[in-house]
Amino acid sequence: MVASTAALGGCISVNAPEGPIVIELNINIRQEVIYRLAEDAGNTIEENADIF
Repeated sequence: MVASTAALGGCISVNAPEGPIVIELNINIRQEVIYRLAEDAGNTIEENADIF
């Protein structure tokens, strides 16, 4: 029984897919953009306090 299990364990077949492999990366960069805009706005307000 152990010999038959070992013999079957060696029969592994790996085939490449016929179509292309598609990897979707959903990257959220919104937080960084908002942070930069907020920092720039804060700097602008500090530099031009007389117009705000």
